[in-house]
Parts: sequence; C-alpha cells; structure tokens
Amino acid sequence: MRKILRAVVLMLLTGLLLPAAAQEQPKAPAQSRKKRVAVIDFEYGTVRTAVAGLFGSDVDVGRGICDLLVKHLVRDGSYTVIERRMLDKILAEQNFSTSDRANPATAAKIGKILGLDAMIVGSITQFGNETKTTKIGGAGGGFGGFGIGGFGKSKSKAIVTIDARLIDVDTAEILVVADGKGESKRESTSLLGGGGSWHGWGAGGVDFGSSDFQETILGEAIKLAVEQLSAGVIAGKDKLQARVVVVEGLVAAVDAGSVVLNVGAKAGLKAGDQLSIERVTREIKDPATGKVIRRMSSKIGVIEVTEVDDVSTVCKIVSGSGFKVGDLAKTVTQ
Repeated sequence: MRKILRAVVLMLLTGLLLPAAAQEQPKAPAQSRKKRVAVIDFEYGTVRTAVAGLFGSDVDVGRGICDLLVKHLVRDGSYTVIERRMLDKILAEQNFSTSDRANPATAAKIGKILGLDAMIVGSITQFGNETKTTKIGGAGGGFGGFGIGGFGKSKSKAIVTIDARLIDVDTAEILVVADGKGESKRESTSLLGGGGSWHGWGAGGVDFGSSDFQETILGEAIKLAVEQLSAGVIAGKDKLQARVVVVEGLVAAVDAGSVVLNVGAKAGLKAGDQLSIERVTREIKDPATGKVIRRMSSKIGVIEVTEVDDVSTVCKIVSGSGFKVGDLAKTVTQ
C-alpha cells in the first residue's frame, strides 16, 4: 500500500513540477545581424620590386590577396562582405589611390559611406623565396638569385607574409590585427614552378584562387598565408559591434502603393527595414539668425524596404495613407 501511495505522490509532483520547469526555460537570444565589412586591395609597395622581377612587370598582387581573403570570409559566413563592384564604384568616386590602401582614416571614410561596420586593410610584407644553390658559376641574376639567366642550379621555397587590420568606420580605431605567413613545403628552380600548369596572367592581374596557380610553389605559400590570416580576422569578429545607424530621407515618389525614397544602401538601408513617414507641420526658427532649429511633425504611416540600390529605395506601405513627395522618412537600423 505504501508503495502505491509513494507512486501516486511522485506522479502528482512530477505533473506539477514539469510545467513550472518548462515555464522557467530561458528564451533563446535574438540573433543579431552579421557585421558588414569590405576588404581593400592589399598594399604591396615594400615588395613591388620583387614582384616585378618575378612576373616581368608590376602585377597588382595586393588585389589578388584581397580577392582570396574575400573568398575565405564569404565561405566562413561570420561577416557579410559587400561586392567588389560596389566598393570599386565608391573608391573611384572618392579618387582613392593605391597609396591610401593601408590608411585607416581613409578606409574608415569609405566604410562609412558604404554603411559598413568595418573595413579590412592589409599589407604584403614578404613575397619572395629561400634559395638553396648547389653550384654557382659566373654572374647570373634575377629574382632572388634564380630563374632569370643565372648560372648553376638553385632551388627555392616560396615564402609569403601578410598582415591585416580590422578598422572601425566610426573611430578609425584598429580593432583586430591578424597575420599570415605561408611557406611552401616543396622546392623548385622557379617560384612559379612546382608541377603546376599555370602559364601566366590576364590583364586583371593574377588569379591567386585558380587551381593552376595554387599548384605552383608560390601559390602554395600564398594559400597558406591567406588561410592563416583569415582565421585571425574571423577570430576577432566579436570585437566588432554592429553599428546602429539613424537614416533620414525624403519621399521622392508615390506610385501604385509603392513609396520611393531618395536614400538607399549608402545610407545603411537594406531590404526589410521599416521607416516611419512623417509630415512637417511647423518649423521653429531661431529669432536671432533665422535658421530652422526644430521641425514639428506628425506621423503619417510606416513603410518597409523591398528594393534598394546605392541612392534610392522602393518600399511597400505597411500602414497609413496619403503619402506625399517631400514627406520625411526616418528609421533606426542596424
């Protein structure tokens, strides 16, 4: 009998406690958006002579390293990386020069225009070789003492060293520093040798991500260096805070239930953002200067972004009516 009573009591307690425990389960934290970044072509001034000696001309290896790093970051998914097309357009508009590639202040300015959280800038500090010569005769020369008209037999390992910095676009502060060093496991009489079938480069520069190039000993070293560098950049993602951006614009057109604004991605807007539409009812001016010091407004409704380009936005109406050209659009967005 006692066993039966114990079983009944246990069942009653379990039935009472389980719902309470279920209610006390903490809610899963809301997922914050991924931080938006862009990567500027790496600065390679300190190795320019070595690059020209290797390739026979001044090839933009900084662009090649940048493209390879972007591929790693996109594949990992910790950051949202903007398209090169959008970045190149802003760089051209701002008369950005190659000498500014590693400048934190310039990078921060570009990043703010693009509505980013951070910019990644970097430098190539070593782009060469470690040569072992078994026999030297005469006065041969060339890149690293081999490969172009030298005498004797030399074999080299390729060595590439790079570094990157994650720059806060609001303060130009360096939040993360990452390094990468790659050394080929193989040796060859040419840095562009090693068993690959790579035969050159196009007008846009070397594609460091191509399978043919990565079969060379130089490609092997670059791949290892960028893998190490990207791991450091990814590891520092929590040091970067997603920016809260206040966006203000004007209604430029109202057509068939859609509202077009005169602000877009450059201001930080993205699909899904909602904006409050307000109409100015009164302007208060400074009696001494005549300048407007405050605008009183009333809320007309709410719209949601459906399409966005650099300088304009198409929105659907969520609530309200009677929207007019010139109405104010406001939002606080990440």
